[in-house]
Amino acid sequence: MNSVALSSSERGNDELHHEWLENSEWLENSEWLENSEWLENSCPDERRVTGTMRILMLCQFFDPEPTFKGLVFARALAERGHDVEVLTGFPNYPGGKLYPGYRLRLWQRETIDGIRVNRVALYPSHNQSALPRILNYLSFAVMAALLGPFLVNRPDVVYVYHPPATIGLPALVLRALWGCPFVYDVQDLWPDTVSASGMMRNRFLLVLLRKLCQFVYRSANRVVVLSPGFRQILIERGVPAERIDMIYNWADERSIRSVDGELVLDAEMRRKMAGRFNVMFAGTMGTAQALDAVLKAAAECEKTLPQIQFVLLGGGVDRPRLEQECRDLGLSNVLFLPRQPMTAMGPILNLADVLLVHLKSDPLFRITIPSKTQAYLAAGRPILMAVSGDAADLIAKSGAGISCESEDATAIAAGVQHLYGLGREALIEKGCCGRAFYDRELSLDAGVERFEKVFQDVVANEVREIPHTVLRLHRHFPNRQTI
Repeated sequence: MNSVALSSSERGNDELHHEWLENSEWLENSEWLENSEWLENSCPDERRVTGTMRILMLCQFFDPEPTFKGLVFARALAERGHDVEVLTGFPNYPGGKLYPGYRLRLWQRETIDGIRVNRVALYPSHNQSALPRILNYLSFAVMAALLGPFLVNRPDVVYVYHPPATIGLPALVLRALWGCPFVYDVQDLWPDTVSASGMMRNRFLLVLLRKLCQFVYRSANRVVVLSPGFRQILIERGVPAERIDMIYNWADERSIRSVDGELVLDAEMRRKMAGRFNVMFAGTMGTAQALDAVLKAAAECEKTLPQIQFVLLGGGVDRPRLEQECRDLGLSNVLFLPRQPMTAMGPILNLADVLLVHLKSDPLFRITIPSKTQAYLAAGRPILMAVSGDAADLIAKSGAGISCESEDATAIAAGVQHLYGLGREALIEKGCCGRAFYDRELSLDAGVERFEKVFQDVVANEVREIPHTVLRLHRHFPNRQTI
C-alpha cells in the first residue's frame, strides 16, 4: 500500500490507522476480502487511478440552463475517456420557471450528447427575494442528498460546482456513504458575495452561512479557485494551502471564434462603427459595472479625440438609466447596441479596436477575474482593464493591454487615449499576445487537462476507510443504481 504524506495536523490517529492496515496479516490473507465485489467497486483500481475515472459532476445548474462548466466541461472529460455522469436539478434558471419540455417530478433521467444526466426535484425560483432563493437552493441540496445515492453510479471522484454553498450537503453525504473524494470548485466567494449583493442581510444567517462555507471548504479533498486572491482568502480561512489549486476559467471558444456569426451581423451596426476608433464594453449593464464613469470618460475624450467612440453592447437593469444619462450629457460618441446572440459575439468583438472591462471599486472585485476577460483574450483584441487586483495582473502577464483604476473617468480616458496613440500595428500585436496567452493558459483544453490531473491526484492519493454503510448499501445496489 502506498503511503500518503500527511501534514502535522493530519498525523496521529490516521497514521496509526494506516500502519495497522499495512501490518494486518489477517487483512492480507482474507480470501473473503480479496473476492469481495463491494470492495472492488468501492475503491479505485489501478486502471482508474492511472487512466480513466468515473466522474460525477454535482451542480445545481446544468444545460439547457446557461452554465459555465456544464455540458462543455462534461463532454471534454468524456472525450478524454472518462465515464462522466451528472447530478443536477430541473432547469429553471434564470427565469425561475421550468423550461419547456420539463415538468416537476421527483427525479428524471436523460442523456445529452452522450452524457447521462440525473435531475432531482427542487423549488423553482430565482427572483430577488431571499426566501424563495433560499428554498430553491435548499430544496435541491436536500433532494440531491436523499436521491443521489440511488440515482447515480458510485464514482471515483465527485466534481462539485459552487455556488450555491448548499451544494456541499450532497457532496458530504455521498462521501460519507461511499468514501468517494470530492473536488470543490469555488466560482463565487460565499458568504461575501451574498452579503455584498444584498440578497441576505440578517447577520445571524450570514454567520451561519459563513460557518457552513468554511466547513465545506475545509472538508473538501481539494478546492479549486479561479484567482490568486480567492486562494489567499481561503488560506486565511483555514483551508490548507496544499489542498488548493488555481485553475483559470475558460471562455465559450466555439462562439467567440465562430465564423458563422458574420452572417448575423447587422449592416447598420457595421455602418455605425465604421471609421471610428471603437472602445467596446460587451456584457451586463448593472450596478456592479458602475458604467457612469465610462460615460464621463467618453465626455473627456469627446473634447480632445472625437474619433474615439465608446460602444456599450448588452442589456441589464442599469441600461435605461445610462441611456438617459448619455442624453443628458449630450454625448455623440457613445453607441448603445442591443444584446446579441453568442454566435455573433466573435465577429462583433472583432469590430472593436479596444475591449473594455469595468467594475465598481470594491475589495471583492480585486480578487475576482470578470468572465468577459477570457472572452476578450480569446477574441485576440487589445484590452483596457479598469479593474484592479488579480484581473489587472492577468492582463499585464498576458501582454494583451493596459489597466487603470475603476470608477476614475480621467484614468479611463487616459488609458483609451494611450491605446489610441499606439497605432494599429502595436494594437494588433497586443491582441495576438492576448490570444496566444489564452490558448496556452486559459483555454478549455488547458483547463480540462489541469482538472484531470487534480482528479487523478485525488483518486490516487486518497487512502480511504470504507464506511460501514457501504457494506449495508452494497447488498441492495452493488454497483449500479437501484431506482
